[in-house]
Amino acid sequence: MIDTVKEIIETLKKEKGKFKKTAISEIQETKDPFRVLISCLLSLRTKDNVTLKASKKLFSVAKTPEELLKLSTKKIEELIYPVGFYRVKAKRIKEISKILIEQFGGKVPDSLDELLTLPGVGRKTANIVITQGFNKYGIAVDTHVHRVSNRLGFVKTKTPEETEIELRRIIPKKYWIEFNDLFVSFGQNICTPISPKCSICPISKYCNKVGVKTHR
Repeated sequence: MIDTVKEIIETLKKEKGKFKKTAISEIQETKDPFRVLISCLLSLRTKDNVTLKASKKLFSVAKTPEELLKLSTKKIEELIYPVGFYRVKAKRIKEISKILIEQFGGKVPDSLDELLTLPGVGRKTANIVITQGFNKYGIAVDTHVHRVSNRLGFVKTKTPEETEIELRRIIPKKYWIEFNDLFVSFGQNICTPISPKCSICPISKYCNKVGVKTHR
């Protein structure tokens, strides 16, 4: 299994340049944990292109917890619209900014446990901040990673949380930081939820195609 996992990851690393970038990977290039955190919150139930536009618009006005806290909730709503649940997210962004200033000296914490204390931050978001914001080890599992990992036969799990636990057992640690972005971009471009593009998939020979009923 470990050798197959390595082959798959190395193949996807070579192919990644052909895939459209994920929104988080573009934000990650700023090397700013706060921007990664806020972008992750904006991305929930929102398409990548919408997330990226909203993030850039918001950060053109405010880039720090202090600057964001000075904005009215209404202004944040205007800046991040039309992300999903933009009103709820605007309130949450202000709330998180306040907590970061009061409890963490205006800095995003770099530990999973502390990140999970922030309102609206689950394991996926916390792990993305750890890996993409701080370049520390973690495995972030969203719907794409969960789906692709099960489809390949890496795991046999029912929830992203279960998938994360299993992947931590079988994925060599040196791949943890890049794993989410690799599998998300692959899941968006090739291994799509419905009718995946198996005919052009670079790792098709390794795939068990679990649950795949139709493909291209």
